[in-house]
Amino acid sequence: MKKLALLFAGLSLFIATGCNKDDDTTVEYPLVGVWQPLKEVVTTIETGEQPVSDLITYSDCQKQSRWTFNPEATGKRTEWGDSTTPGQCAALSPDRTFTYTYDKSGKTVQIKYQGTVEPSNGSITTLNETTLNLAIRENTADPSVYKTRTYTFKRIPQ
Repeated sequence: MKKLALLFAGLSLFIATGCNKDDDTTVEYPLVGVWQPLKEVVTTIETGEQPVSDLITYSDCQKQSRWTFNPEATGKRTEWGDSTTPGQCAALSPDRTFTYTYDKSGKTVQIKYQGTVEPSNGSITTLNETTLNLAIRENTADPSVYKTRTYTFKRIPQ
């Protein structure tokens, strides 16, 4: 009987301590990687007015564009679009290199393109294994107008 009691006590202790299931773990996905833009939403808010949002769906050529965030806080933006020849794509401009800072806790990003004075400030609304939604605030000449451009990206496996 003592052996049975000891076996039961040991089994109870094992179950109570050895089989803890930790469901509180959250996976943090990295911003670092190569991202393909799929679409963007431009939202404009004028003081005292309702927000107006415009969806811009990218063409197949525009979807060849890439935003690359490197581990050393540098990056490159390559933009493609439709060429004047039907059915062909063309690079729209030279690659734009940038440096960036990413605050994981605040989910904020600051991107400074080479050759520009003011950085672009943004926030990350979605970042997971396959998707990035990056909202960039645009500077407007009118202080009563607030404008954001939210890009939706798909991660390109490397």
